[in-house]
Amino acid sequence: MGDRPILHEYAASGNCYKIRLTAALLDCPIERREYDIMKGETRTPDFLSNISANGRIPVLQVGDKFLPESNAACFWLADGTHLVPYDRFERADMLHWMFFEQYNHEPNVATLRFWMKWIGADNLSDAQRMLIPAKQAAGAAALKLMDAHLAARDWLAGHDLSLADIALYAYTHVAEEGGLFSLADYPAVQRWLARVEAEPGYIRMA
Repeated sequence: MGDRPILHEYAASGNCYKIRLTAALLDCPIERREYDIMKGETRTPDFLSNISANGRIPVLQVGDKFLPESNAACFWLADGTHLVPYDRFERADMLHWMFFEQYNHEPNVATLRFWMKWIGADNLSDAQRMLIPAKQAAGAAALKLMDAHLAARDWLAGHDLSLADIALYAYTHVAEEGGLFSLADYPAVQRWLARVEAEPGYIRMA
């Protein structure tokens, strides 16, 4: 792949972790650069001008090019590898689950984890507190849908591990950290998490 890609990240973020996990499973070395989002380090003029005008991480730097959005970065790393199905429908189905992750899963499961673990329940705004029941219900619905799908199959898309599994593994395996979800309610998801963790090259979130 030429020069080593650089991951601009916040290590505790599942969106950043999924890129590291993709790289690890592909044995692709990446350089890591850490930013503290709690201190606003992705909102500085330097970051906004030179890394991402959106002021968010992760951003994967490839040479002098910058690629925001976690699932796009994962795809850049995995394109042409065994993590992207060859079959046309299975490849599209992989994308379906990656879109599902960002639209149905991450805004609920990940957001509640961040609110409860990093911000703290006592520090939430009234608007955030009002959103908790709806986000908890939506997150539970997403996990239930995954559980039903995985009850009869090993992987989310196709017959092998793909980016769909990596994208959804990232925030699912730490879903309980916000104190509002119990993975014991989703036995098929738990078995799937174990399969991901048994893959050669797997790394923990760190």
